[in-house]
Amino acid sequence: MNPVLAVSGPYLGLLLNALAWGVSWWPLRYLQHHGLHPLWATVLFFALGAVLITLWKPAVWRGLLSSRAAWTLAVAAGTTNVAFNWAVSVGDVVRVVLLFYLMPLWAVLLAWWMMGEPITRGAVVRVLLALAGAVLVLLPDGGHWPKFDGLADWLGLVGGFCFAWTNVLLRQQAQLPATTRAMAMFVGGTLWPLMLGLVLWQLNMVPAWPTTAGPWVWVALAMGLVFFVSNLALQYGAAKLPVQVTSVVMLTEVVFATLSSVWWGGAVLTWQVLCGGVLIVLVALLSSLS
Repeated sequence: MNPVLAVSGPYLGLLLNALAWGVSWWPLRYLQHHGLHPLWATVLFFALGAVLITLWKPAVWRGLLSSRAAWTLAVAAGTTNVAFNWAVSVGDVVRVVLLFYLMPLWAVLLAWWMMGEPITRGAVVRVLLALAGAVLVLLPDGGHWPKFDGLADWLGLVGGFCFAWTNVLLRQQAQLPATTRAMAMFVGGTLWPLMLGLVLWQLNMVPAWPTTAGPWVWVALAMGLVFFVSNLALQYGAAKLPVQVTSVVMLTEVVFATLSSVWWGGAVLTWQVLCGGVLIVLVALLSSLS
């Protein structure tokens, strides 16, 4: 193998994954504009991945069906994807991504509760910095109190919490085969939005599946392939690089999401969001280095 590719390949894999998620808001909004709600779009994305893994390794279902821990992972990962995809489809992309990346705050608390990891002085400092960043992001222009701006902000917060939960579960379940864990995440990303979508559809809270096919079908299938490839790229990069390096490189998702929303989506960055974003990214960097 080319030595340059051998060195840069894992980094490029992580950057590809971060890019895919950082700009995913655009195709999700396109699909929603054509009648495909983010819940149904998430079902399509992850069902395609589950089918491809099944065709590659059918035996993976035996490990998945026999592992209660893997199904817990499926719930956590599925909720993460539901919350993130829905949030960036309907809300301010920058706010959503920054609230999502409060993940280190939740990771400290979950690791203490689920794994007995002590909360160090450095962890307390990171939690306080993350909370300060969140206050700035949620602070209205000219306002004096933080304010959640509707469903998107809450979904971003829930998505970040479940992302932290997913990471802690992956550490707990390191003994499971990688294919079982990957399949659990794809199955969770398929079943959970499907069940939630059906319930909310019956309550007239989300629209039904589009009755006519159109260009959106090809966009949805293309995004399913993009997410599948980006997941493989993440697996490859994360296996080759230290966890700290992986965490730092993945923060480029914030950059991709911010730049794309400003250039394509007409987003306007206020000083509060910029300062809050700096604090939140700083916390994520400190968490990675620790």
